[in-house]
Amino acid sequence: MPSFDISAKADAQTLDNVINIVKKEIATRYDFKGAHIVVELDKKNFMVNLEFENDMQLRQLEDMLITKAMRNGLEASTFNFDKEYHTSGKVLKKQVTVINGLSKDDAKKVVKLIKDSGLKVQPAIMDDIVRVTGKKIDDLQEVIQLCRKSGLNLPLQFVNMKN
Repeated sequence: MPSFDISAKADAQTLDNVINIVKKEIATRYDFKGAHIVVELDKKNFMVNLEFENDMQLRQLEDMLITKAMRNGLEASTFNFDKEYHTSGKVLKKQVTVINGLSKDDAKKVVKLIKDSGLKVQPAIMDDIVRVTGKKIDDLQEVIQLCRKSGLNLPLQFVNMKN
């Protein structure tokens, strides 16, 4: 029976490359010259730690992260910018969460979306992925298109397609 998996995992190596590209651009940009700007990737917790001096620099850093990530094949929704920054002396700090795996709530949203569509497939939550099985590959491809067009604001990947 054909099946595939829906996941939302960010590739650690690609993410590391994006951070290195952002660091190189910061070193060469005139508007960041002499400013205290730090961009670090915490690979263990999948967090990007930002240190900056003002709001304008924060907006520039967020824009650079999104732009470089999209050029390297990561979706913009991979980064969660919801947390507010906090002050630490003269420097402002912010932690940006990198989405790595579907949470239970997000997986339930995906399953509900698939079940409400009326397609003849069976979604099942397995840890941080959703496995979708069906009798026809065409139905599975319709599920992929449905998830892409749904606007769930998740960096979904469709992997492990089996016949």
